[in-house]
Amino acid sequence: MIYDIITVCWRDWLVLKRRLGRFILARMISPILYLVAFGWGLGSQIQAYQGRYIDFVVPGILALNSMLLSFNAVGSPLNMSRLYHKTLEEYLVAPISYTSFVFGKILSGMLRGFISSSVIILLAYLFGAHFKLGLVFWFVLVLNCALFAALGFVAAMYMGSHEEMANFNTYVLTPMSFLCGTFFTADRLPVLMQYVLEVLPLTHTSHALRQAAGSGELLWSSALVMILYTAGFIGISIVKMRQCKE
Repeated sequence: MIYDIITVCWRDWLVLKRRLGRFILARMISPILYLVAFGWGLGSQIQAYQGRYIDFVVPGILALNSMLLSFNAVGSPLNMSRLYHKTLEEYLVAPISYTSFVFGKILSGMLRGFISSSVIILLAYLFGAHFKLGLVFWFVLVLNCALFAALGFVAAMYMGSHEEMANFNTYVLTPMSFLCGTFFTADRLPVLMQYVLEVLPLTHTSHALRQAAGSGELLWSSALVMILYTAGFIGISIVKMRQCKE
């Protein structure tokens, strides 16, 4: 099973490796704009929890970026493969289990999210940010990549068109991108909205990354929520793939 998982991931890595330079350069644009705007621009004028705003916002940017990259690395290609290119059938008839395919695709999405996040971390240091890069920090970051890669798999298998995938991004990912503690805390939002945001996974990623970046400690409650979300999305993906293969 491990060999099959690596094989699926290796196929996607070979595709990525051919354009790795362009991939990295393209993923630098948005983070640089965020860091210029919130680090040198707005961030130089405000304080956050008795610290610099850039140190506060970098974990949020990492949470946001790893979410989008991991989701889109799996969701859009798999949706296109299933609906238009019809190449998903090649995997269905291949001598690998549907579980291996699911884990291989999720691992591939995690890899892209991790590469992009590593670039942002390097840029953040160049912009003068200060935060701790311990094992806890990397654990939360990798877990977030796994969570949203798995969500991308679920969305790809259930959305019936490319337009529906775009709508999923609009209605689900975009609100999380701005409201789940990435650029500001939800303390001053209406109480009901705060309760809703606390249910969303990216909120817990932002909390856990910020805690790890500041104190180096794991925020166990948020990590548990992220693990439950990840396990749930993986389970749904495996069930859906089994239905397709049968």
